[in-house]
Amino acid sequence: MFGRNHARVYHQLAQEGLPVRLVGVVDPDTARADAVAREFGCRSFGSIEQLTTTHSEVQAASVAVPTIHHLNAARKLMEAGIDVLIEKPLAISLAEADELIHTAQRLGCIGQAGHLERFNPAVRATLPVITRPMFFEVHRLSVFTPRSLDVDVVLDLMIHDLDIVLSFVNSPVKEIRAVGLPILSGKVDIANVRLEFESGCVANFTASRVSTERVRKLRFFQPKQYVSLDYGRQDVVVFSVGVDDASATPSVNPQIQMAKTPTTREEPLHAELKAFLESVQRRSPPAVTLEDGRRALAVALDVVASIREHAKKIDLERLHA
Repeated sequence: MFGRNHARVYHQLAQEGLPVRLVGVVDPDTARADAVAREFGCRSFGSIEQLTTTHSEVQAASVAVPTIHHLNAARKLMEAGIDVLIEKPLAISLAEADELIHTAQRLGCIGQAGHLERFNPAVRATLPVITRPMFFEVHRLSVFTPRSLDVDVVLDLMIHDLDIVLSFVNSPVKEIRAVGLPILSGKVDIANVRLEFESGCVANFTASRVSTERVRKLRFFQPKQYVSLDYGRQDVVVFSVGVDDASATPSVNPQIQMAKTPTTREEPLHAELKAFLESVQRRSPPAVTLEDGRRALAVALDVVASIREHAKKIDLERLHA
């Protein structure tokens, strides 16, 4: 599903004059590959082997396949000398994530983890504001679709916010408490998680793929500031106490000033693929490394394990029977 978006944006980047050419798309569903290839003016291939033997000039590829196939697909590409961007979650297990990292290092390939929200203009605009975050409240709610049902909501949706908070806090996780329930699929569709970091920061996450509305918001408190980030609107609002800022606007409380952090709107996937291509062309470290992807995956898997433990504690299977 998401692979078509990658093809669309690569095609768009080429039209914008970037030094890139979309060679083709690979999908064992050849009818789908043909349809996407026709749409974006490239060739279709039924396998990675067919691509690499037909087009030896290919230099970079996006791996946007079900998570269980990430290692196999990315390894084949890297062994053919092709740099890769691997969609999130990086792998199905830490062992597979480690193999991806080692393969990239051994072969000298660029490997970028596809954590899209790192490239959201609101996230980028928040980075200079961060001082010492102490409490996060994060909500990511989506309506149900049959997409990505090979993983639960933690690895499907919440991992975006886990990655962002980990990058903001930059402290080891000390404790995880989590609860989750399957609603419309055989896997957990809604989850609530509380993380405590060694720094003392606490973060609450709620993720749902069975909501009636779409919400993607992150809020955090730090000394003398409250920061509200809306992924969808791509905006950041900062409420400050005791800060002398001529550009700020007084809020309802005259002691609190409100300021919108300037952002430049851009589709995050556009920014992500542009950064990946720059890394490939310059042979420079990617903006989001495979190690970053592994770190987010490790916490996400710990969250999944915590949800399982909670389910055993309350005898969830009996309650659903």
